[in-house]
Amino acid sequence: MALDDLLLRQLPHSVEGEQAVLGSMLIAPDCIKDVMDKLRPNDFYLTHNREIFETIYAMFTYARPIDGLTVAAEMERTGVFQENVTRGYLAQLMETTPTAANVMAYVGIVRDKALLRGVAEAAGDITAMVQEGIGESSEILEAAEQKIYAIRRGQSAQDMVTVRQVLPEVLDRLSEMSEQDSHLPGLSCGLSAVDNKISGLNKSDLLLLAARPGMGKTSFALNVALNVAKSAEKTVAVFSLEMSSEQLVTRLLSTEALVENFRLKTGTLRESDWVKIADAATNLNRMDIRIDDNPMLSVADMNAKCRRLDNLGLVVIDYLQLMTSAGGKKGGGENRQQVVSDMSRMLKIMAKELDVPVICLSQLSRANEKRDDKRPMLSDLRESGSIEQDADIVMFLYRDDYYNEDSEKRNIAECIIAKNRHGETGKVELKWLPEYTAFATLEHHYDDDD
Repeated sequence: MALDDLLLRQLPHSVEGEQAVLGSMLIAPDCIKDVMDKLRPNDFYLTHNREIFETIYAMFTYARPIDGLTVAAEMERTGVFQENVTRGYLAQLMETTPTAANVMAYVGIVRDKALLRGVAEAAGDITAMVQEGIGESSEILEAAEQKIYAIRRGQSAQDMVTVRQVLPEVLDRLSEMSEQDSHLPGLSCGLSAVDNKISGLNKSDLLLLAARPGMGKTSFALNVALNVAKSAEKTVAVFSLEMSSEQLVTRLLSTEALVENFRLKTGTLRESDWVKIADAATNLNRMDIRIDDNPMLSVADMNAKCRRLDNLGLVVIDYLQLMTSAGGKKGGGENRQQVVSDMSRMLKIMAKELDVPVICLSQLSRANEKRDDKRPMLSDLRESGSIEQDADIVMFLYRDDYYNEDSEKRNIAECIIAKNRHGETGKVELKWLPEYTAFATLEHHYDDDD
C-alpha cells in the first residue's frame, strides 16, 4: 500500500511517450529537427531519457550522424554512459518503436505531461509563498503570475541553460537574417537612419526615449508603433499615462492619413480630407494596436496585460515619471528617485520576460536649458536613478528651432543615440512634420565626428 501511495504521488509523466520519442529520433534522424522545435531536455521526466535527449540535442547542433551506436559513443565520451545498461536500453528504444510516422503525437504526450508537472510545481511554490507570508500580497501575486507565465512560454524561470542549447536558435536566427532583404536583426522602427544606428528594435531590449516637453517624444513613439503594427504585422501595446486613447488615435489618424492634426482636432475638414481619413481608418482597422490610458498602471499591471496578448511585437510606455509602483505609491524626493529606479529595473525584466522591445518615454531635468548648447546629455537623466544603466539604448530628441526662432534648421530634429549596447553612438537628422505630428528620414545623416 505504501508503494501504491508513492506511485500515486509521482508527478505526471509518460514512460511510453518518452521512449517513443527517443526511439523515433534514433530510427529516423530526419524527424529530429521537428522534435527539437517542440521539446527541451527538462520535458523528460526520467533521468536516463533526459540524458539521451541532451546527447542527441548536442549531436544535432553540430550536425553529427545520429544512430544507436553514435549516441552510445557520445554518452560514453561525456560520462553519462552506464555499463551494461545504456547500450541495451538504446537498442530497446529502437526495437519497441515500430515507426517514426507518429513522432509528433508522441511529442504532444511528453509536452502535455511536462506542462502538468510545471503547473504542479508552480502551485506548490505559490502555496509555500502564501503560507510563509513573505512579502506583500501584490508581490506574491506578481511572483505567481511570473511562474505561470514561464510555464506558458515553456521556459523555467530558474533553470540555467548551456551554450549548446542556445546555439541552434542563434544559428537559425543568423540564417533567417541572411535570407532577408533587410539585414536588421530587429524590427524596423520606420526611420532607416535610426534603424542603421540601433540595428532596429531588438527583442528583450529596453529603449529609453527622452526629451524636454514639446520635442515630439509621443509622436516619435507612435510613428514607431504604427510602423511595427503595419509593416511587421505585430501586435503593439501602448500604455499612455498622460494622453487619452482618443487623443492618441487622433494622432495616429493624422499621421496615417496625412491630414493636419489641427483639422482633426477642430473638425474643420475639407472634402478631400474625408477621403484620406476613410482610407487611413481602413488601414488602422487592419492593425492590432492596443491602447490602455489608465494613469494608475504599475509595471506589474502592464506586464500582466501584455502576457495575455498574442503576436506581441512592441510595448510603448508614455511615460516613466508618471508611473506608479506596484503598491500605487508615487512618493517624492529621494524616495521618488528610488521608486523610478526600481521601475526602470522592472521594465528591463519585463522586456526580457516578454521577449519584445519596450520603448519607455522619459522627461528630462531642466539642466540642459541652463547650458549654451541645449542638446540633452546622459547626465540629464540622473534624477531618474539607474535608468541609464538599465536601458539598452538611450535616445534623445532635440530641435534647435524650439529654442532659436532664427535657426537655420527649421523642422529638423536630431535623434541623439547617447547609449547603444548594439553598436555605436551618434546622431541622425530627421524631418519633423508638425502638422502631421510625424517624423521622416532625411536623405543624409551625420555622426559626432562630422
